[in-house]
Amino acid sequence: MASKEEILEALADYQVQCNDNKRLRKMQRNWTRKLNFVAEDTGDVFSMDVVNGEIVSFSAVPIENPDIIVTTTSENLCDMFWGDLNPSQKYLQGEIRVKASQEDILRLDAISMIIWPDD
Repeated sequence: MASKEEILEALADYQVQCNDNKRLRKMQRNWTRKLNFVAEDTGDVFSMDVVNGEIVSFSAVPIENPDIIVTTTSENLCDMFWGDLNPSQKYLQGEIRVKASQEDILRLDAISMIIWPDD
């Protein structure tokens, strides 16, 4: 089980990876969404605000009316943000559940392929 602090540290690293990736920023330049990440084993909820493809903020406070909700274990959230697991594979196995439009699910898949191309 990952702690809230561990997940926030992983989110900070994920923010840097995404915001520093020029290819990803160009591809997502028109994508603005509010996301919540639910750790089902701890009940913690983390949020992320993406504006024009840039992660402008994240926190351990949920956003009201998010566009996307990702639910999994705290360990999977931490490993996903560190890049230690393949989120697409976990999604297909049902270990990560995503509530979003089909377009947003495809974008999340594309993001993971760019950030972690070897997975």
